[in-house]
Amino acid sequence: MTTIEQPALDGTVPAAPVTAARRRVDDYETWVAEVWPTFEEVAASGRPFTSWEIADEYQLPEPPNSKSHWGNLVSRLRDANLIAQYGWANSLRPGDNDSGVKVWRGTRSARTRRAA
Repeated sequence: MTTIEQPALDGTVPAAPVTAARRRVDDYETWVAEVWPTFEEVAASGRPFTSWEIADEYQLPEPPNSKSHWGNLVSRLRDANLIAQYGWANSLRPGDNDSGVKVWRGTRSARTRRAA
């Protein structure tokens, strides 16, 4: 079902609101600082995840360059010993055509940080 925006009294149609999931952060380091705590929390939970599942579930903003920055973030999380590869899955991200993606899980270190 399509929704139709009601024109204002002056005849203009208001712009559609931008959801958090569609918002794009212009600076990579600012984006990392914004999304990092969410990934730390998920890593501490110990649940397996893909980066897109977390971005979608928590309505995280997009980085300046989606094609490379999501991978860079995951590499940083891995290098910080917060996550480790847990397996593989088919991507649920629209447009990815079920391509293979890594599944991650918080490391023992990340999970014990939660208890501390």
